[in-house]
Amino acid sequence: MFTSMYEDGVVWGDGEKESVDAIIFATGFRPNLSFLVGLNALDDRGFPRHKVGVSNGIEGLNFVGLSGQRSFASATLRGVGDDARYVVKKVIRKKLLKVQRCPLIRMGLLIFL
Repeated sequence: MFTSMYEDGVVWGDGEKESVDAIIFATGFRPNLSFLVGLNALDDRGFPRHKVGVSNGIEGLNFVGLSGQRSFASATLRGVGDDARYVVKKVIRKKLLKVQRCPLIRMGLLIFL
């Protein structure tokens, strides 16, 4: 388990930093978001600051499975899939916008293999 996060990734228990593209937490039946304390991700009650699963406090942080996230069933196996699809679409859309804003793409110089 890592001990903290920094802009590009995580810091492991031995102090080693590692860049990561994504972190997925499965906190179990009762959420334990204590690792987000002090990162502007939680409100003063300890609940995620978000709008339908997209963090209001940390860019690139997203949530699924929260009670009442998008529907009454959001925190259930039946409802979490719809919320996950919604969040993934938001992530993809944001990544595509960043790619489209790249000056090399606008000039037609970037080639994807």
